[in-house]
Amino acid sequence: MHNPGSPTCSRYAAAAAVMALLLTAGCTAGATEPAPRTSDASADSPDTPAAAVPEPAAAPEPAELPGGGRQLFPGRRLVALYGHPGSPGLGALGEQGPDAAIDRVRHLAAQYQAFSDVPVVPTFELIATVAHQEPGPDGDYSGEASVEMLRPWVEKAQQAGVYVLLDLQPGRARFVDQARIYAELLEFPNVGLALDPEWKLEPGQYPLERVGSVDAVEIEEVKALLDGIVTAGDLPQKLLLLHQFQLQMVRGLERVELSQPGVQVLVHMDGQGGPAAKEETWAAVRDALPLGTPLGWKNFYDEDTPMFTPAETMLRQPQPLMISYQ
Repeated sequence: MHNPGSPTCSRYAAAAAVMALLLTAGCTAGATEPAPRTSDASADSPDTPAAAVPEPAAAPEPAELPGGGRQLFPGRRLVALYGHPGSPGLGALGEQGPDAAIDRVRHLAAQYQAFSDVPVVPTFELIATVAHQEPGPDGDYSGEASVEMLRPWVEKAQQAGVYVLLDLQPGRARFVDQARIYAELLEFPNVGLALDPEWKLEPGQYPLERVGSVDAVEIEEVKALLDGIVTAGDLPQKLLLLHQFQLQMVRGLERVELSQPGVQVLVHMDGQGGPAAKEETWAAVRDALPLGTPLGWKNFYDEDTPMFTPAETMLRQPQPLMISYQ
């Protein structure tokens, strides 16, 4: 330790005194002049523009329905080919591949434009699950087409401005469980769902023994699934079609909200036969529905005797908002 009276200590004391004076004067020991400014005169030149700031990327336009817009009705009418890809016996859609089917349904839709006060949109109703007489590996009496099988139809339809409905014949499965199989296809803005309660079975029931039914609970389950997909993807409204030709097929519809931002419900009259029989079925279904329920109509190439022309079809009151051909 240094002696407090030693010369070394005196030097430390003197240095400390000088440091105190410098600090009092606002300086620091060893302080230097500020570094000169950069010699690049352009840095502060008023004539030199500031570095360009990239413009923020424009938000993508919200997806729209075929024909434009985000809500289904009013504003459009759908005309559809119905069937299962590669299966002519299940409907007209399966009589050709997707490209030829697009041409065919465009021609069909064009026949209705003269009788429609809104644009007519060509549509595919693709049977995605087919009721079977055998239980199959999962025991539900329904065969599910793969997403890979249906995707080319959906993609080509989207490119061509064609709307698509995936039709479900569930057997003993629940509609909502089958709908989940096709969730990635339902993320397309041009894809909705059709429920076919004719083929909805209860435990112990078998296809072709009786006509099935769907109730408000199952309809709401499917609506909630569709609405969630619409919200998550910022998609346009989706159509939920309910097939009906007997009153008991759709039960409790008065408890269902028919139109909301994400989902629009439509009841599709599927009666077949002669004109009088079809008129009777139409009137019965129409008159039992909540007032203002959107309605659809189906023409059968083989079973209707004779099949209505477009002009005759559009004589229905109210005019059907979807017409399909099987």
